[in-house]
Amino acid sequence: MKKSTTTVLQQLKQIMPMHEFSSFVGQHKADKYVKRFTTENQLSVLLYAQATGKDSLREIETGLRVQGHCWYHLGITNVARNTLANANAKRPYEIFESMFYSLLEKCQKLTFGTAFSFRNDLYAVDASTVNLCLNLFPWAKFRKQKGAFKLHTISNVKSQIPEVVVLTDGKVGDITAVKDMDFTKFPNGSIFVFDRAYIDYAFLYSLVKAGHHFVVRKKSTSNVFPLRQSRKLVGEGVISDEKIAFAREEAQEDYPDDLRLVTYYCKETNKTYEFLTDEFRLSALNIATIYKSRWQIELFFKWIKQHLKVKTFLGTSKNAVLIQIWVAMIYYLVLTFIKHQTKFKGSLLKLSRIVSEALLFKVHFIDLLSLTPKSLPNALARGHPQLKLL
Repeated sequence: MKKSTTTVLQQLKQIMPMHEFSSFVGQHKADKYVKRFTTENQLSVLLYAQATGKDSLREIETGLRVQGHCWYHLGITNVARNTLANANAKRPYEIFESMFYSLLEKCQKLTFGTAFSFRNDLYAVDASTVNLCLNLFPWAKFRKQKGAFKLHTISNVKSQIPEVVVLTDGKVGDITAVKDMDFTKFPNGSIFVFDRAYIDYAFLYSLVKAGHHFVVRKKSTSNVFPLRQSRKLVGEGVISDEKIAFAREEAQEDYPDDLRLVTYYCKETNKTYEFLTDEFRLSALNIATIYKSRWQIELFFKWIKQHLKVKTFLGTSKNAVLIQIWVAMIYYLVLTFIKHQTKFKGSLLKLSRIVSEALLFKVHFIDLLSLTPKSLPNALARGHPQLKLL
């Protein structure tokens, strides 16, 4: 394994648009009067905390002091936990939010393979709640004795990249948040897939008027009637495929056009599902497959909650929490970018474990990908005498 002149963490940062990050810092004057711990230092330390799974400021400080020989390469001169706490509390989270979307533009230029037969862009829309202790996070009041905030996300199903992330307090409804999102920036003809929490006929019709399509699971209370005989059934599990309209006058006013109702039986869950869509060109089986792909966004939420630091926080202020969330999203994009560009065949979890083990070592990142979590410590030890002594 060849030795590198920079640490793995520095190689991760080289993927990021650091010039634009400096511009964001300048816009907010975040480094004004700062002599030692810059905003870029803060980003490096928080990436280190995300990659290594550190749960507290003290744990971060101790871990970096043990790796004091790497400070020069990271540009760090101070790792005091009070300094990091102050930076998280006072420096605007918008800097890291802007960095996320800047890095997202780079990721969107990648070309991803797809298992779908259609060319339309496909997006899953959903939200996930992160519970907080109300006594520690009073700004995140959700219920009488409970705190929470929500991650509202639009994720590209084909690339598995979150392209829109909106953070709100836990009281904001899913449909309320999505109505404030800008759908005009998505490619014309995009298909959006929702669960039943997003059924708002006026909102769905606005998507159609904007040139997009939708697939949503039908509510049991939706009153509809067929307009013509069921289409020819094609595909295993397809029970019916009908052109329908709403029976209630209020629903007709919100959505005046005809709709398609696909009824599908899933062997895996032993359940029957009903899907509403405005898309009449795709097969009924494709419509069912599109809704099934919505599970990708559920897996995304599950992954970041289990493997990134979005449930235990390094600060209690709203600004500190938002900074940590945006850095977690940045780290997720970096891992996704690396996995795609290097054609790494392992899972994203396996990649994150390899990065965690070698984060502050001077090894070429490409060399790491040929190793396994089991063989990695021995490989690093062979190139580092200090590890041999340990």
